[in-house]
This record gives sequence, C-alpha cells and structure tokens, in this order.
Amino acid sequence: MMLRIKRVPTVVSNYQKEEADEARVAGCGRNCLRNCCLPGAKLPLYAFKRLEKLVSDKGLPAHGENGEPPVAFLDSLVLGEWEDRVQRGLFRYDVTACETKVIPGQYGFIAQLNEGRHLKKRPTEFRVDKVLQPFDESKFNFTKVGQEEVLFQFEASEDGEVQFFPSAPIDVENSPSVVAINVSPIEYGHVLLIPRILDCLPQRIDRGSFLLALHMAAEAGNPYFRLGYNSLGAFATINHLHFQAYYLAVPFPIEKATTKKITTLVGDVKISELLNYPVRGLVFEGGNTVEYLSNAVSDACICLQDNNIPYNVLISDCGKRIFLLPQCYAEKQALGEVSAELLDTQVNPAVWEISGHMVLKRKKDYEEASEENAWRLLAVVSLSEERFQEVNALIFEAIASGVDVSENATAELEAKPQAVEEVDATKTTSRPTMVAGTQECLV
Repeated sequence: MMLRIKRVPTVVSNYQKEEADEARVAGCGRNCLRNCCLPGAKLPLYAFKRLEKLVSDKGLPAHGENGEPPVAFLDSLVLGEWEDRVQRGLFRYDVTACETKVIPGQYGFIAQLNEGRHLKKRPTEFRVDKVLQPFDESKFNFTKVGQEEVLFQFEASEDGEVQFFPSAPIDVENSPSVVAINVSPIEYGHVLLIPRILDCLPQRIDRGSFLLALHMAAEAGNPYFRLGYNSLGAFATINHLHFQAYYLAVPFPIEKATTKKITTLVGDVKISELLNYPVRGLVFEGGNTVEYLSNAVSDACICLQDNNIPYNVLISDCGKRIFLLPQCYAEKQALGEVSAELLDTQVNPAVWEISGHMVLKRKKDYEEASEENAWRLLAVVSLSEERFQEVNALIFEAIASGVDVSENATAELEAKPQAVEEVDATKTTSRPTMVAGTQECLV
C-alpha cells in the first residue's frame, strides 16, 4: 500500500506555481537558472576556506593572516542581502511582524503565529512512504527561481583563502552551490542552501553536501544561526537537494536537553542520545577534523535514507553540534493514527518544530500554546524506544563500515548520563551563551 498525506505545500519561491499553470507558460522571461537564462548571467560569489577544524583556538573560523574575512559573511552577506530582498518586496509577508513568544516551562519552547505561511490553496498529495525518490524535472525545483531570489554562490576557495567577488560568472559545467531566500520565511534571515543547484540532485544527503552545510554554519560563526534539513517523508515538500537556515536569538529547547554519551569514534567524534526530550534522537559533536564529524553524520543519514526511514537534522553551535532525528509523524498521519485535535492545528513537525520552534497557523493555538501541548505533538513524532534502538543499531553498523570505531567504544556504551547545564531561554545577552560542554561562538 502506498502511503500519502494531503498538505498545503510551502511556497519557497515566487515562481512556484501549480503544475497545471506551469504547463501553460510559453517561454520563460523570468530570469531563471535554466539554460534559457543562464548565458552571461552573473551572481556574487563567496569562496570559503576549507577548514581542517570547525574552530580556531580563538573559537572562530580562521580567515587568513589578518583573521578578517573580506566581507562579514552573516551580517553583511546573508542578512544584509536578505534585507535587500525585503526592500525589493520579494517576500510573501513580513515575518518580523509575526507574534513570537517563549512558552513558560522548563524547556522554553518558542511559539510563533505565522498565519501568512498558510496558503488559501488546495492541499497537494505527498507520498510519505518513500524517502528516496528520483528528481522530477516536471515539478517545481530551484532552477526555476528568479536570479533575484539568489543571494550568492557559495563555493570552496581554490587558493585556500576566503574571497568575495561581487559579480562572478555562473559555471554551468561545474554547477555552483547557492544561497537563496525562502519567500515564505519562518524567521529573520530564512534562506536555502542549495548544493550544486544545476545538477538537480534529489533530496538526499551525501558526504559532500553535508560538509558544505557545516562550512556554512562555521562561516556564519554565530550559534543563533542554525541550519536544518528535512528528508522526504519528514516534511520536505520539494525533491531538490536543499538545507534551510535562519537566525533566531534564543536557545532552542533541543539544544538545552540533557544527553547520555553512547560512544566515541576514531577521530574523536562523540555520539550521544537525547534524554528527557519528546523526540528521541542522536547528537554528534567533536571530531579531530571537520570531515570526521561530517562523515559520521552523513553516513548515518545515508543509512536512514537507504533503510527508508524519514529523518530531520539540526546543525547547531556553528556546526559543532548536530542533532539527527528519525521520525514517523507523516506515516502515522497517513495510517490515521494521529488525533483530530493535532491534525486540526495543521502543524507539520519538521526540523524547526522538532527543535522546539513551534510555527503555529491559528491564533487559537498560539494563545493556548503551552509546554504540555508542544510536548504532546512532538511525542507523536518520535519513534518508540524499541524502534529507536533498532534504528540506532543500523546507524552504528553503517558508521562502523565507514570508519573504525575506537577500541573503548564497547565500554562507553555503558557510560552514565552526563548532565548538561540548563540555559534560560527567556534571557539573552550581547554575548550568546550555549549549552555547557560546547565552545562558545563569539560574534
């Protein structure tokens, strides 16, 4: 039996249309990223330095002899260009006008009332029982966005130093990765990272794309700028490889959750299990090099994909802490196992909701938002304890086949829970502080 759910698709581009409308369009005229418009096209290019480690001794990515990048990546480039698109009127609504509050309670769940994100259009059927699906050129994909929605190209530097070019040709033969706006933003600075956009990769993580996402988190250098990923079956609605990112200056509840160390891999990558959080998940951190950490996470993601297990990923703490969250909400929804009360909220629990940022579409739900209600929704998202342990076994087997597990891994499986200091989500300071045990990123 094929499992499907009906939901209203999120509009991420002003050129995203009903497929029927798309078929009636003759020609282009939209200054897109396809062959009809690419000849002679230029976009800004930020060339990042490949990092051996995610942070230097001072806690920030190294940027050459003077320590300063040619342009402030987060403030000037990402957020500055995002603000420019606001002034141009490219967004569907003003996300800064959306009401937001921290819900009282131990975890500090964040609630946002975002009525503008819910379109008055018919729901579309999405297949939720197949994590890996082939790319379909006939459906909306990111090559169809207008070039004005693209902020810049994001590529590794060829000479080992950070460089910025305000206007650079688009290399069609060697597809660039780009950062573009999401025209239906969840928060300030909401953008999309689209690896090798012209190669039209389906929504599936590989080692190279995940390493690119970690480099973006490191370049941003701010723990309040996070990247997220949704697989198909876990509320990704566009089958074209992309990560999301935005800026929100409060700790996420998931970042404050306690963890229990499970094992340490060769390369000093530590894997822990979330404790006392409504969604079961793994936390990856450490690593002697960026690639050790990136490969461990991406190998785990590839394992989940290959075993048809939907999942979400949160890249936190400037790329130094990654949460991997297998989930089953859409499957339960398709099987009729989600209560009408939860379905009526029309909340799609993707990476941001699972992390504790609840995007609500009805004023009633916003006004009645509570830690209990957030917990009730997220508990339905989570795998059962038995299924979670089965999935973990698959993941560790896959990782072990990619890298050798350290000799003391077996002993560490019995490690005692490690306490994590709580952070008050209702208080912010000029210098962001993160969970104890992680290095602070200063901006």
